[in-house]
Amino acid sequence: MMVREKVVLASASKIRAQMLKDAGLNVEISPATIDEDVVKAAIFKEESDMPSADFAEILAQSKAISVSENRAGDLVIGADQILVLDGEIFDKPRSKDEARDQLVTLRSKTHKLVTAVAVARHGGTICSYSASAELTMRDFSNTFLGYYLAEMGEDITSSVGGYKLEGSGVQLFSKIEGDYFTILGLPMLALLEFLRGEDALYV
Repeated sequence: MMVREKVVLASASKIRAQMLKDAGLNVEISPATIDEDVVKAAIFKEESDMPSADFAEILAQSKAISVSENRAGDLVIGADQILVLDGEIFDKPRSKDEARDQLVTLRSKTHKLVTAVAVARHGGTICSYSASAELTMRDFSNTFLGYYLAEMGEDITSSVGGYKLEGSGVQLFSKIEGDYFTILGLPMLALLEFLRGEDALYV
């Protein structure tokens, strides 16, 4: 291991956990149990025109803090992703039908994907960072969409936009501008640099 201490991931995301483990970190999974809908409603009530990056960072911080409060000094990583198209924020699809509707809406258009990460310790945020990417979906056929939905199955509800770039979801796109790790769910290079600064990783 190239680490000085364990980190805690406040997320049930398999790809985020795998990214951290592949980078050589000792990761414990402890998903946050916050009600995201309540947090989002509170944000919109206070500031309905908040920039998407700030919005994503608040959600990431909420997850990290909620787990950190019971972790006795551990470094806790929270993350969130926001998909924005023409000023509208998309949530994770709740069903295959919702995923189909999202993909049809995104087809032939360019959307922004904002990924935020936060690190908390002793119940307080010590790092917050966001990065974005722009992705253009190609004009895929309804036949392709049907095959794609069938192949993804229930996994399609696990990611905003209904796609996973690390799998067959890459076939949905004609152009991608941005960091690969950011699109998968963590701005890894910035996160690793911060962890080195905290002596959590060997320099």
